[in-house]
Amino acid sequence: MAEVERDVMEYDVVIVGGGPAGLSTACRIKQVANEAGKDLEVCLLEKGSEIGAHIVSGAVFEPRALNELFPDWKDNGAPLNTAVKRDEFHFFTSESKSVKMPNFFVPHTMHNDGNYVISLGKLCRWLGEQAEALGVEIFPGFAAQNAIVEDGVVKGVITNDLGVARDGSHKEDYYPGMELRAKYTVFSEGCRGHIGKRLINEFNLDEGVDPQHYGIGLKEVWEIEPEKFEEGLVVHGAGWPLNKDNPGGWFLYHMEDNKVSVGQIIDLSYKNPHLSPFHEFQRIKHHPVIKQYLEGGKRLSYGARALTKGGLNCLPKMTMPGALIVGCDAGTLNFSKIKGNHTAMKSGMLAAETIAEALGNGSEGGEELTAYTEKFKQSWVYEELERDSNFGPILHKFGPIVGGGINYMEQNWFRGKAPWSVHDTVPDYATLKKADEAPRIDYPKPDGKLSFDKLSSVYLSSTNHEEDQPVHLTLKDPAVPIEENLPKYDEPAQRYCPAAVYEVVEEDGEQRFQINAQNCVHCKTCDIKDPAQNIVWVAPQGGGGPNYSAM
Repeated sequence: MAEVERDVMEYDVVIVGGGPAGLSTACRIKQVANEAGKDLEVCLLEKGSEIGAHIVSGAVFEPRALNELFPDWKDNGAPLNTAVKRDEFHFFTSESKSVKMPNFFVPHTMHNDGNYVISLGKLCRWLGEQAEALGVEIFPGFAAQNAIVEDGVVKGVITNDLGVARDGSHKEDYYPGMELRAKYTVFSEGCRGHIGKRLINEFNLDEGVDPQHYGIGLKEVWEIEPEKFEEGLVVHGAGWPLNKDNPGGWFLYHMEDNKVSVGQIIDLSYKNPHLSPFHEFQRIKHHPVIKQYLEGGKRLSYGARALTKGGLNCLPKMTMPGALIVGCDAGTLNFSKIKGNHTAMKSGMLAAETIAEALGNGSEGGEELTAYTEKFKQSWVYEELERDSNFGPILHKFGPIVGGGINYMEQNWFRGKAPWSVHDTVPDYATLKKADEAPRIDYPKPDGKLSFDKLSSVYLSSTNHEEDQPVHLTLKDPAVPIEENLPKYDEPAQRYCPAAVYEVVEEDGEQRFQINAQNCVHCKTCDIKDPAQNIVWVAPQGGGGPNYSAM
């Protein structure tokens, strides 16, 4: 087959991903270069149709990194409009009962004084505007498909070919992807970035660290009755219906204009293959603590996204020749705070400063910027992750009650300096019990008022993919779902996916694994949780996926 001829564009820096880490990298590198009188060519690729289209996060936002990046953000209209005014934490003991925890017993890392309830999508759009004003070229709707690696050095990325039919043939509007070459490339794709995952493996960046751990976060935005709304109220909870073997927690944040975000995070270390994160989320909204706010309200939007939660113990090496991995692509989220936006931003800012210094000193690119590792280790991000490194493993090993008590002691008494170190070395995909060893879960039917089905939820995410294109949810071995996963685990993909992508259907007396790629909200759960590690998520043609407006 003849080699495809591609257009080539050259930059000083190419950034892959328009989330908080990538946009902060872009803004900071232009700030440093402009202050030094240097004209650096910086390009940022975003696979969503626009900046913010694929962004979903809680989000209670800690402004520490933003204060450093744009000290005048308030005057410049950054969308941080709702300061946290009050915290609550509830432990559900049953489907109708709960215990409200005194703030004294809540780990101090979960207190939110000085933080803001925000839409991260709106903040990213604002950051995109700042980046463009600084001179960054932003290309939304362009998905980076592969890294360019030559002689062991990352030289940039190749974007997706456009106009390719499902069978691989070229349609009339076929256009080959471009080569975007750079002296340095920054990967900030978010949790389980498909190129970051490959580079971590190719360059052995995770050698000697614990396997990364993940959660699946599901979120809805509701408009509630004014008399039930309390601007700045932040409510967290744990307990029923989850447990030690199937851990997780929930949140409800009062934003502005009578809108609240409600969601649930379920650890992807869960053991019961019959568990459905989507249905767990739907039924938890019927608990009186949450129902009291949502009843009579209107659901406006829905989204889902995996998150990295392993912390410092699972953090890979973040440098390789010619490239850096930052933010949740590496795993900088601080799970003890349930926050990763501030740490992602700071990791990107440190990367920007490292690259700007190298280019300012005459670097031609391509070398491994080990100075970044030192900058990172001397930063408040590392200090924060080091202090809280036991939080997740303790919950995995001891569950929400005993583990929560240990974490309270570690965080409130020892301030993260406890004389022990806890590790979790079992990858999330390897935790499932066999289907016949785990209890089946009888989920109630949705009532259409508080709880809903998957397809109506996906509709609210405005998800769309061009139908006649290669399926971006690929199988290493097409036989595995039916021949291996179905008899062992009752094929859990049909439940762990929050968007009804995977089905086991019967035709002519035979079972077949069906992939409804059109529904995919790009959460990456399948790539993480598949027990056979047979599903590989790759980027669809640029612009496809969800189109979140304010998640």
